[in-house]
Amino acid sequence: MTIESILKRKGADVTTIAPEANIKRAADWLRAKNIGALVVMSEGAVLGLISEREIVHAFSRYGETAGSMLVREVMQHGVTTVSPEESINRVMNRMTHHRVRHMLVLRGGELAGIVSIGDVVKHRLEDLELETNVLRDITTSHIDDWR
Repeated sequence: MTIESILKRKGADVTTIAPEANIKRAADWLRAKNIGALVVMSEGAVLGLISEREIVHAFSRYGETAGSMLVREVMQHGVTTVSPEESINRVMNRMTHHRVRHMLVLRGGELAGIVSIGDVVKHRLEDLELETNVLRDITTSHIDDWR
């Protein structure tokens, strides 16, 4: 299974924010969209990512004034990306290795979507459930054959 299969199920919509927006605006977008990260873009170019993690760290470090800070001041730069053709297992390993919860999906250098660790785990659990059901059906049919 590939990342493309996740994008087909969840869609390729990506919520973006400008680097000049303030952190309060980013937090409001995350809450309104019920998502964990926003892609920071300027003039069609991906600059980075801002997630709940960066926002929490900003408030912990700077207190209430963090809300008025700019996204570009706390965002992740140099985000890890994947292609739609990459396997889900490989992406899980990369997320673990890089200790990230979100990865941008690029197709031909263009933003094609975003996947979270939750998306990857959900998809993998669905695969495991399907495999379990197939094995159960095979076992049941063999038991019936022995009778």
